[in-house]
Amino acid sequence: MALEGSKVATRLPAQDLERARAFYSQKLGLDPVEEREGGLLYRCRSGDFALFATVGAPSGDHTQMAFEVEDIEATVDELRRREVVFEEYDMPGLTTVDGITEVPGNYPSKGSGERAVWFRDSEGNLIGIGQPVG
Repeated sequence: MALEGSKVATRLPAQDLERARAFYSQKLGLDPVEEREGGLLYRCRSGDFALFATVGAPSGDHTQMAFEVEDIEATVDELRRREVVFEEYDMPGLTTVDGITEVPGNYPSKGSGERAVWFRDSEGNLIGIGQPVG
């Protein structure tokens, strides 16, 4: 299959690219590795993501990008010190306690479940952070 060996990259909309750049730098400690007119490219250990200028807005209804970490508590603590605000959920099948929820079931190669949190970036994109369990 043509896409099987390809690298996956995420693209996130930004109505204000400079506001988004400031958020990702100040709140998440990430700075672009490359930029072009209307776009910023970020590189993490196992993939890239880009912010692109647009007049459209994200739906924010679902996770648009996620980071996988080894220690979710330490990550959440660090991001809270940087004033990142985490979403709180209380609905059947998804309840957060201090922002973190337990998600049962997972892809078998990743463990038996996941601990997860979500926050919105400056542009309204819903970003997740997960830690596999088990």
